[in-house]
Amino acid sequence: MKTRKIFNRIAALRLEQGISRKQLAAVIGVNPQTVGYLEREDYNPSLDLALRISEHFGYPVEFVFSVKPLTPMSQELQERNASSAISQGPRSS
Repeated sequence: MKTRKIFNRIAALRLEQGISRKQLAAVIGVNPQTVGYLEREDYNPSLDLALRISEHFGYPVEFVFSVKPLTPMSQELQERNASSAISQGPRSS
């Protein structure tokens, strides 16, 4: 069976936190080159590594990784906010 490509938000999350590849690598226990491979999507992480990365950033693994191309985080947050506002209905003043 062919290995599927795993898409991720590692670079965006790392930049949001203001940490370098080297710093992230130290926290998750890998070589800084591995972080680069992951960010470029040249390498699929093991389940353990994906969980460590997700735990570090404080997001569910399915927010950080996907088998489908990911939408920009800003777009996803806007969509979540819009659907939340719709489900709450109109606000009374």
